[in-house]
This record gives sequence, structure tokens and C-alpha cells, in this order.
Amino acid sequence: MNNMSPQLQNQIAQFQQVQQQLQVTSNQKIQMEAQKREMERTIEELGKAEGDVYKNVGSLLMKVSDKEEVKNEIQESVETMEIRIKSLDRQEKGLREKYENLQAVINKSLGQGTE
Repeated sequence: MNNMSPQLQNQIAQFQQVQQQLQVTSNQKIQMEAQKREMERTIEELGKAEGDVYKNVGSLLMKVSDKEEVKNEIQESVETMEIRIKSLDRQEKGLREKYENLQAVINKSLGQGTE
């Protein structure tokens, strides 16, 4: 690493940072997609539910008087989650592009250094 130029060392550091950001962003997106699927299943089950329905409010379980209101609240949360997922997807694509560009630059620099 001592034989590398400061510019190449900087590019490698940037590459590692982008790699970490990409991993974090990908993990966040996966978690949000799982939460969204869970909310969609909840809406589906809520549509099938007969009798009393309860929801968590903090550490309490409260009986719901209007099942449709709860269903609408969850649907709004799903829509918000979809927006967040799309945002993370755009961020992930940008990071992936930057990652690939830095990788190509580093490989080229290392390839030139060995010739």
C-alpha cells in the first residue's frame, strides 16, 4: 500500500466507503420490503376477520371499533413504505454505479502499475 499513489489510496478508501453504504442501503431496502409484505398480509387478514379486532397502541392492546379505519391506516403505511422503498432503490442504483466506476478506475490503476 505504501507504493500506491495518494490518489489511488483515496480511491480505494472511497470504494470501501461506497461498498459499506451500498450494503447498508440494500439491507434497509430488504427490511422495508419485508415490513411492507407483513402490512399487506395484515390488510388481507383484516379483510377476512370476523368479530372483534384489536391493535397495539404502545404497550396496550386496544379493541378497534372501526375495522375499515384501521385497514385504511395500514394501507397508508404501505403507501408510505412503497415511497421509501423506491427512494432506497434509487439510492442503491446510484451507489452501485459509483461502486462499479470506482472499481474500474482502481483496477485500471492497479493494472497500469504492474505493467
